[in-house]
Amino acid sequence: MTSDKLTEFAKRYAQAWCSHSPERIAAFFGENASLKVNDDAPAIGRKAIAEIARGFMRDFPDMTVTFDKLEPREDATAFHWTFIGTNSGPGGTGNRVRISGYELWKIGNNGLIAESKGHFDAADYERQLKRPA
Repeated sequence: MTSDKLTEFAKRYAQAWCSHSPERIAAFFGENASLKVNDDAPAIGRKAIAEIARGFMRDFPDMTVTFDKLEPREDATAFHWTFIGTNSGPGGTGNRVRISGYELWKIGNNGLIAESKGHFDAADYERQLKRPA
């Protein structure tokens, strides 16, 4: 995939997160792709990936994800993002959270994500969730 096409792909991917449609996010992944978030077990397949997205959307109904930049790596591309949302879903704290992170993408021959390894500062995320609103 060319650099321009990958940038357009990344922009559309961030927009999919803002759409609040888990299926739109899953459509960026190959049928048997995987998405791993920090140290969690990987979600494998579009249905499982959609469930990861659904959880964030449930917990942060006003969430937005911005595309910050792409960074070529030796055998992957780092998609850098910023997540902003209020934890106002069921059982939420009401706290606003702003975190940045990245996903290391391996793109398959079909032009979709074959593997994504997401990384963000989990301690900072937890701190923002628990601070007084």
